[in-house]
Amino acid sequence: MVDSIAPEEGSRILGRDAQRNNILAARVVAETVKTTLGPKGMDKMLVDRIGNIIVTNDGVTILEEMEIEHPAAKMVVEIAKTQEKEVGDGTTTAVMLAGKFLENAEKLLDMKIHPTIITRGYRWAEEKAHIILNELAVEIDSKEELMKVAETAMTGKGVEHLKEKLSKIIVDAVEIVAENKVVNLEDIRIEKHKGQAIENTELIEGIVIDKERINIEMPVKVEEARIALIEEALEIRGPETEAKISVSTPDQLQNFLNQEDSILRSKVEWIKESGANVLFVQKGIDDLVQYYLAKAGIYAIRRVAKSDMQSLSKATGAKIVSKLSEICSGDLGYSAYVEERKEGEDGMTYVMGCKNPKALTILIRGGTEHVIDEVERGMQDALGDVAATLKDSKIVAGGGAVEMELAKRLKEFASTLKGREGLAVKEFASALEFIPTTLAENAGMDPIDVLTELQVSHDAKMKNAGLNLFSGKVEDTMIEGIIEPLKVKTQAIASASEVSIMILRIDDVIAAKRSSGNSGKLGNMAGYD
Repeated sequence: MVDSIAPEEGSRILGRDAQRNNILAARVVAETVKTTLGPKGMDKMLVDRIGNIIVTNDGVTILEEMEIEHPAAKMVVEIAKTQEKEVGDGTTTAVMLAGKFLENAEKLLDMKIHPTIITRGYRWAEEKAHIILNELAVEIDSKEELMKVAETAMTGKGVEHLKEKLSKIIVDAVEIVAENKVVNLEDIRIEKHKGQAIENTELIEGIVIDKERINIEMPVKVEEARIALIEEALEIRGPETEAKISVSTPDQLQNFLNQEDSILRSKVEWIKESGANVLFVQKGIDDLVQYYLAKAGIYAIRRVAKSDMQSLSKATGAKIVSKLSEICSGDLGYSAYVEERKEGEDGMTYVMGCKNPKALTILIRGGTEHVIDEVERGMQDALGDVAATLKDSKIVAGGGAVEMELAKRLKEFASTLKGREGLAVKEFASALEFIPTTLAENAGMDPIDVLTELQVSHDAKMKNAGLNLFSGKVEDTMIEGIIEPLKVKTQAIASASEVSIMILRIDDVIAAKRSSGNSGKLGNMAGYD
């Protein structure tokens, strides 16, 4: 009777079938990204309908670019986006844990354990996991440790041979823009330039704008730059509606042109009177204004993005001026010099030597766009990790060490519980072991042998025993410098357990059939039409 309220073309999946369907969808998502985990993880090539290619092993990039239809799968993708937004790294870990939590929950469902009991056990396990994680975390106390965090985050992005140099760039950048240990990552701009090698990537304590001066008569370099940031267009605006001007004599036409020239010349005079010799304009600049600016020796760039204007303001101390007629010397910013540099046919503007800049630029170089894009993703992950570590000042051992110790202690906690919730806590703990076994599998090692060795080490109270995939051994990863921010782990476990609990509580999926097929999409892979 209930189904009769739905339209004829609708479909409905109830009870155990709905749970199986949703769990399968989440597992498919986890399986998609699991081979990318760790320094020895593989890459994915993503090709869109018009042939654009992305080569990456960044979890959130893969999931954002995939066509995903299944609603439960979309929920799992959302936790990857949340992880990326909150920390900037650990997206693959979060998705894998969500998939494994649900896979293990399915075993309990097959044992006729009610979803409510499973979700209650998972909640207890999550709360206990956060307590244990805070016990395992250690305070960070040196720049070298921050660099190790950055190196761990970038490992596997194809830049292992340069991770020391790049990690120093990242840590220096974060420390410069940090205010009271809080970092706004938008203050660290990343510019990419194709050409030269990755090792020529550099930190610029200033701003690089991917634009060149608008007139070749303008100076290529301006020393002791006094910088004006203008929102207003340096051109005469046309009327809002269609208008006609009627002139009957040559004098009237000349007067009209003189009036236009006078208005544009006055704009340049205001700029000159303020003392500015470098100009960044958010909107357009008239050709005549360009001529006058070049004649005055003023360096100018037009159509600068609003985000670039804000970064320039933070770096140089300049105020963004909305009304040009109100500009004064107090609105100007300063840098030691502004220079146009050309590499090949492309020109870029460097704003260098800023006093106490609160915005700066990392200029990434590389041979191809695909390489540069992947280096950028690795550096973004590292920036997020370093910023999170600087804020919380806490790290945990990497290489699967913290997951193994968590699993061990949660199993001990499960043994103290009398009800069936203890079984759920135990399955939650077992799911955490999925991280070190996948790390081993992706490195070509035997996951069962590695898991056994890790369990023996942790039973022997070696709480930081994890996988060093470069030596292929189980070692104290804290000593080896394989470390991760506490925030990455707490956020991943919180997000994964929350979405798992939500999916487990669903026992009814109502969907309308689509008129066109979705062949090749993850929705059909997961058995959802």
